[in-house]
Amino acid sequence: MAQPQGAELEEIRARREGLRERYLRPVAERAATTAAGVHHVALICRDVEETIRFYQEFLGFPLVELVENRDYPGSSHFFFDIGNHNLLGFFDFPGHDHPPFTETIGGVQHIAISVSASQFAAARRRLEEAGVEYLGPDRGVDDSLYFRDPNGVGLELYREDLGLFLGHPLLG
Repeated sequence: MAQPQGAELEEIRARREGLRERYLRPVAERAATTAAGVHHVALICRDVEETIRFYQEFLGFPLVELVENRDYPGSSHFFFDIGNHNLLGFFDFPGHDHPPFTETIGGVQHIAISVSASQFAAARRRLEEAGVEYLGPDRGVDDSLYFRDPNGVGLELYREDLGLFLGHPLLG
């Protein structure tokens, strides 16, 4: 993917700054959100057991439910506990042809999951021992590990407290 440069890059940066000025409110002036939080993120997997083994056995996210999808007979719908009352859900769709992962509009670029410093170090060791390719902390962000699950879903293990970004609070 060709990254913007020169005048094109400057135009993009100017547009972003204009959007910040127009829409980003100081914490004290922001309206309260109308949402209670993310109940679950639902993704599609290729293989239920492979996905369970990766998330529960490899990453340590307990499987908390596995049922038939109410909208598609034969399809499984299952959930992992990713902390703080947040769930990561998956569906499989037997009989569907699914193209390989591609980064595109409307797709998931990655899911960032907050972890402690000790869990970050342990995950990095497990990734290295298993030969799973990852990026970080080598991208100017010392607190991130980026990798893909068996389905191609981008994951980031982020050694940062919830509600913070690069050490700065985003929430009031």
